[in-house]
Amino acid sequence: MAAIDEYINAIIELGGHDAHHDRSATIEAHHLLLAIATKEESTTRQVLTSAGLDHRAIREALDREFEHSLNAAGVSLAAFDLPRPSNIGKPPTQLGASAKLALERGFASVDRKRDLRPAHLLLGILQAQVGTVPRALALAGVDRTELVAHLLQTLTPESE
Repeated sequence: MAAIDEYINAIIELGGHDAHHDRSATIEAHHLLLAIATKEESTTRQVLTSAGLDHRAIREALDREFEHSLNAAGVSLAAFDLPRPSNIGKPPTQLGASAKLALERGFASVDRKRDLRPAHLLLGILQAQVGTVPRALALAGVDRTELVAHLLQTLTPESE
């Protein structure tokens, strides 16, 4: 198995644990982003930390996005004191639509699979124009366009 295959499998597995924590039935793009922030990979870690994003910061941004989305629908999270659902069962292994699209965008950014790097997976996630990830990053004050530009710089032949 190629190194990139091992990396992608590890990210999906870690994303499954974050999805399980969220009580999600599927692994979505934001779970993959959390997993990338957890994984020790120098390029993706450097790009994320340059924007002040680590696992904790991304989790906080996602929590703010969730609350903001509920407020937009007229629901206040603070008005309810609901217990968290039980954490029974195994982490999901099925990818949701946003995760599949993120992987497709990442794969499409290279001509050949052998050119695929972990940063391409992050690129696929960050290039989403709509969805949880762009909303969460915007609420966290992260300039997604600047973050993508920084990531693309790391993928140029001069930086490898």
